[in-house]
Amino acid sequence: MKIRTLEYFIKEAVGSIRHNGLMSLASVSTVALTLLILGMFLVMVLNLNHMAAALESQVQISVYLQDNLSEQEIAAVKQKISQLPGLKKIEYVSKDQALQRFREQLGEQQTILNDLGEENPLPNGFDVIVEHPDQVREVAQAVSNIKGVEKLRYEKEIVERLFTITRMIRTVGLIIIVFLALAAMFIISNTIRLTVFARRREIGIMKYVGATDWFIRWPFLLEGVMLGFLGAFIAVLLLTKFYSVFIGYVTESIAFMPILPSYPIVIYLGVFLLGVGMTIGALGSTISLRRFLHV
Repeated sequence: MKIRTLEYFIKEAVGSIRHNGLMSLASVSTVALTLLILGMFLVMVLNLNHMAAALESQVQISVYLQDNLSEQEIAAVKQKISQLPGLKKIEYVSKDQALQRFREQLGEQQTILNDLGEENPLPNGFDVIVEHPDQVREVAQAVSNIKGVEKLRYEKEIVERLFTITRMIRTVGLIIIVFLALAAMFIISNTIRLTVFARRREIGIMKYVGATDWFIRWPFLLEGVMLGFLGAFIAVLLLTKFYSVFIGYVTESIAFMPILPSYPIVIYLGVFLLGVGMTIGALGSTISLRRFLHV
């Protein structure tokens, strides 16, 4: 394609967007809303997967002992746990050590523990690590039956819940995005349709003097791509701001939660959303051209 021809196509596309200002604004707004929601769902799913992977790589059983157990009784519990098959490591965690760990996890928010004073509500316990994550449930069941064990917790349950939530969010998000994408394509196709209708005489003259079908189609395709790109660009800007605020909130409120950093995730999502936006615009133009442009 020659440079002059490309310049002509771009000029025609930009002029058409300006001429149909309200419809163009509606198209851009719908694409922006669609992709912003898509981006937010993707950020949520990626972070849930990240948290699940982080927990799964450190799967361990936290065993909490009953209060007022003597040192001999604690040693007996440890001996029984150590005899279970599939164990990789067992480590005793005193009440003081557990409280210190909790303070470190809270980071700057550890001041909330000042209200406890000298009281330590955390129990003595053990950190039990198994050879393979698949053995966690079996070992946990055996540990829970040992006398002196009050309760236990293991991250495998959290991982399973996170993956369940992730699948649910992915399904619901996909349904919402499909409906919004169809709405965006419908509005863009109607925008292109208005342009085609307004220029029907000009198109007829161009055909009469020998213009090819694709020569006539290109400006409309570029118009759809531009509308999709503008909507996607707005969505990327809003998503970047949203994620920056979200990270700041999580860092201040839940310092120990593992989340993905802004970069490079924002860059990857930005490129992806721009591509999706231009694709939606191109599809909207194609639909309009097939239905209403008989050349």
